[in-house]
Amino acid sequence: MKSMKCSDLGGACDLEFKGDTFEEIEAQSKQHGMEMMQQKDAAHLKAMEAMRELMKSPEDMEAWYQGKKAEFEAL
Repeated sequence: MKSMKCSDLGGACDLEFKGDTFEEIEAQSKQHGMEMMQQKDAAHLKAMEAMRELMKSPEDMEAWYQGKKAEFEAL
C-alpha cells in the first residue's frame, strides 16, 4: 500500500490518502476535495483555483494525471 498527501496532489493540507493503485488515491482525493468545497474551506478553494489555472485543456489535465500517476508508481 502506498500513500500520497492532499498537498502532493495540489491540495492544501497534509491529509494522507492510501491505496494500492493511483486510482484508489485519486478517488479519495476527489471525495476530500468535494467535502472541502461543500465546507467552503478557503485554503482548498484557493488550491483548486490554482489547479484550474494549470489545467486549461484536456491535454494539460492528462499530462498532470500521468505525472502524478508516475510519482505514485515510483513510491
